[in-house]
Amino acid sequence: MLQKKIPLAIVFIFGVISILQYFVPHPLSQAYYDTMLKWMIGVGSMAIFLALVSFIRHHQVRLKKKEHAPYSAVALLSFLFMTLVGFIGGMGPGSVFQKMFYYVQAPLQATMFSLLSYYMASASYRAFRAKSFEATLLLITAFIVMFSVTTFGNYVPGVPKALEWIMAVPNMASKRGIAIGVSLGSIATSLKIILGIERNWLGG
Repeated sequence: MLQKKIPLAIVFIFGVISILQYFVPHPLSQAYYDTMLKWMIGVGSMAIFLALVSFIRHHQVRLKKKEHAPYSAVALLSFLFMTLVGFIGGMGPGSVFQKMFYYVQAPLQATMFSLLSYYMASASYRAFRAKSFEATLLLITAFIVMFSVTTFGNYVPGVPKALEWIMAVPNMASKRGIAIGVSLGSIATSLKIILGIERNWLGG
């Protein structure tokens, strides 16, 4: 039980102190905030190490499955190769590591994003079919936005102003609504963790 009570107590104490810190205009409060930021950077850097361990363990398991083995083998070999190249030859300008990044990693990323455009086009086609009043509004708005960003659209009277209004009023309102929803969800989740209601982070 102590293995769970001690982490819960630590989270509760530091969570309450961190909340009160925003309402206490005192040098000690600012010093606490600065110290916590440094600790967060240090603890967050450990996530990189955990990610590497998780990456290796994940692909070790996948190597046992025939259908995934070739891809996992390529991923592990590429990881080991880039690690050795970075330690031996450095990562400065003109190094093998930098050449591998620019001539292998960057083209692979560009290929991935280019493939995603087809999935986005397919999803847009399904979303923009005018089956209801809301879908019709979405279709008209999407057409105005896409037409406005073209060269020809800039010369059509009223289109640039329509784009400006869409981006400044409906789009901004929806973005603010999403931001408020995300903020409220983050606050609720944080309070559940601080109060010990949410305990999935303890494992098990």
